Amino acid sequence: MQTVTLNNGVTMPILGFGVYQIPAEDTERAVSEALAAGYRLLDTAAAYGNEEAVGRAIKSSGVPREELFVTTKLWVQDAPAEDNTKRAFEASLNKLGLDYLDLYLMHQPFGDVYGQWRAMEAENRAGRAKAIGVANFYPDRLLDLIINNEITPQVNQIETHPFFQRAEYQHLMREHDVQIQSWGGFAEGRNDLFSNPLLSGIGKEYGKSVAQVVLRWLTQRGVVAIPKSVNPRRMAENFDVFDFELTDEQMSRIATLETGSSLFFDHHDPEIVAGLAKRRLEA
Repeated sequence: MQTVTLNNGVTMPILGFGVYQIPAEDTERAVSEALAAGYRLLDTAAAYGNEEAVGRAIKSSGVPREELFVTTKLWVQDAPAEDNTKRAFEASLNKLGLDYLDLYLMHQPFGDVYGQWRAMEAENRAGRAKAIGVANFYPDRLLDLIINNEITPQVNQIETHPFFQRAEYQHLMREHDVQIQSWGGFAEGRNDLFSNPLLSGIGKEYGKSVAQVVLRWLTQRGVVAIPKSVNPRRMAENFDVFDFELTDEQMSRIATLETGSSLFFDHHDPEIVAGLAKRRLEA
């Protein structure tokens, strides 16, 4: 498996398995099948409600802990953030049945971000979170966090797909040694991604699917991806992207699909912020 090296020396698989929107009752089976297919990076979150199922799959898999890279995420917490972050971290560890996390991410750029980050830094220094990072942080919020704290996030997990490519932002993150990770790599099929003529045409040249072309495109850009599937055949297909390489010309053609905006939601939209706050209060 190809890996990336984070700014603290931790190595991370460039391709993993995400469990967002997989119901808890289906997650254990899906993760078990993903591990059997060869995935070693697993990505979950407290907000997904399926950490316990991921933990059961890990326990029953027989895969040595040191071969796995397990990520979960801190949901927006009520103040005092540092105390709640510690409790949330402990809760996730217990649900997963693990002694440490490979990566702990702040799921949203809201609430007492600095209190949350200080608590995450403490878990990192204690060795219980081998790497720490953020998700959904736009450039201004990411730079502000970097400038005003001791530890630079190792990872920023953001919406990244052929219609919202984040190339300029990726360049900025490289300047500050933050690894970009994609969520929504297939855009959840929006804009008819899976029948897109450009991506389909490239796929035919290699005998590959559109999904494989997209994952190869992300991989060649150095973007960590976490595709989700509950279908074992598709899991295996998504994992089979290391036996071909897109040309520079093909990469340039895919770049023309950029729309310049999110297909899901804008973290600068007050209604989105209010909605996330409501979810926090109801949690």
